[in-house]
This record gives sequence, C-alpha cells and structure tokens, in this order.
Amino acid sequence: MVTPLTGQRILVTGVTGQIAFPMASFLAAPELDNEVFGLARFGGEGDRSRVEAAGIVPVVADLGGGDLSAVPADVDYVLHLATFQAGGLDYDHALRVNAEGTGLLLHHCRSAKGVLVTSTASVYEPNPDRWHVFAETDPLGDTHAPHSPTYSISKITEEAVARTMCRVLDLPVTIARINASYGPNGGLPAIHLGQIARGETVVLRAPGPTPYSPIHQHDLNAQAGPLLSAASVPATIVNWGGDEVVTAEDWCAYLGEVAGRQPTIEKVVFPGAVTGSVMSTDRRMAITGPCTVPWKDGMRRMAEARLKGTNSA
Repeated sequence: MVTPLTGQRILVTGVTGQIAFPMASFLAAPELDNEVFGLARFGGEGDRSRVEAAGIVPVVADLGGGDLSAVPADVDYVLHLATFQAGGLDYDHALRVNAEGTGLLLHHCRSAKGVLVTSTASVYEPNPDRWHVFAETDPLGDTHAPHSPTYSISKITEEAVARTMCRVLDLPVTIARINASYGPNGGLPAIHLGQIARGETVVLRAPGPTPYSPIHQHDLNAQAGPLLSAASVPATIVNWGGDEVVTAEDWCAYLGEVAGRQPTIEKVVFPGAVTGSVMSTDRRMAITGPCTVPWKDGMRRMAEARLKGTNSA
C-alpha cells in the first residue's frame, strides 16, 4: 500500500481528542520527517503543552466560529478528526461545527493533495437485525444516539458538505466512517473499562447482545496513509472498522478478567437507537489491507496502559 505520510506538511484537526492526538503524535515521530500542525481550541488545562511535547505545532482555531486565519493553508494533507458530539438538542450548533466547519476548512486548505474526513458508523439507518453488516451503500438515517441526539444528523450533513466541496474545489477526499475505536487514549471500551475498574454499572442497550467492529488506535494510525492515498473526486466513501466482530458484552467480560473485577451490566432500552454496529470491511480491506491488532490483544494493551494511569498510544 502507498503511504504518503512521510516528509509532508500535515494538518490534524481536533488534535486534543481521543483519536487525533495519538495519530498526530505518530505522524510527528522524527523518523517520518513530517511537519505536523494540530488544530484545536485548546481549552483544557495542559492541552497545549502536551501537544507541543509530542512535536506537534499547535494551531488555535474554532471551526464553528469560522476564523481560520491562524490555520496554515499550504499543507500537503489534512486529517479532519475534529467533531462536535455532546448532549442536548442544539442542532444549529452541531451543524455549524460539523458541517459548516468542514466546508470552511476544506475551502481554506483547497490546495492540499488530499483530505481524510472522519465520519461515523452512526450515520447508518438503524436495522432491526443487530447482526446486520452495514455496507457503504446502506441507507443513512438517525441512530438516535442517547449521549448525543444531534450527532447522526450533523455527521450526515458533514458528509454532504465534504462531498460537495470535493467536487467544487476538485479536492481529493476520503470520507471514513469510524466504528468503535479504542486505545490507551480512550474510546467506548475504555469507558467501560473505567466503569468496571471502579465497580460501577456498565449500561448496554437492551436486549443485547450489542455487536461492533472495534478498531485499535494502532491500526487507525497505520491505515490513515493508505486511506489518504485513496482520496478521489468524487469522494471515496469507506467504512473504517476492525476486521473482527465483537460484542460489548464479550469485551466487558474480558476487560473484567484483565482488571480483576466482575463487571456489573444493566440492559436499558433506548427507543429508536441502533442495536448493533457491524461494518463491512471489504472496501477498506482493499485499500489498507487487514488490521494487525487482534481485539483481545488490543483490549489488554489498552487496559494495562489505562490501569497504570498512562495515556500514550
């Protein structure tokens, strides 16, 4: 596979986030000889110093605000991982950040060789069969995410804006729909691990089981380059999930073994919410090849790092 991310100027948005910080740190490694810029609002204590310590050049900007004057436009590649995902029903704000912000960013960086826009498995219309394998051509719809009701709709509109800007600007784009990502820096399995370690109840969607296509941060880092190589006009659309199907129930049981705690699980009905999120990997596999981190190995590595209080990727 062609991996273009060596000796390049790269902009990573949402750099203080779960996926973006380890990915930007990976790309900023001296042996890759990249100049990596990390865009974020940097509102958290220690965010800026942490980014600088990883060899990333911090860029302060708010995509929702629209002022990108501090953002370098002459970059080779853009990895757009910034997203708004929060509770409440402020669709206007969610659309401004996720959709309008994406359009403004792509216009600002329109001379780039390629852009990777990260979307989510939450854009798919819920299927009553929890084992349904979602392909890129499946219907889109609102998954009614309990933690962020605006998420699905705003990410679908983000995809629409990215597809439009791709064609208007003749800017090669890959839109990658991420499944249950995880690693030492966070993710849904990491949230469950913390709850198990603290003796708290893990809430899963009834009736269960709840299957996913989890993907480890190591594979996300390794596959970003090939996915950028696949950027095209019109945009390339691809699922970005792992090769193995794993239920949340199974990973909670395994994480309990690693943590030495018996998980307490409660099943709750969330009306209209998706009951399973299994992705077809055929299209991604043709671009990136197979994942290299088996789920139990990845979950164990994540658990050992987080239980020791580390957050390195």
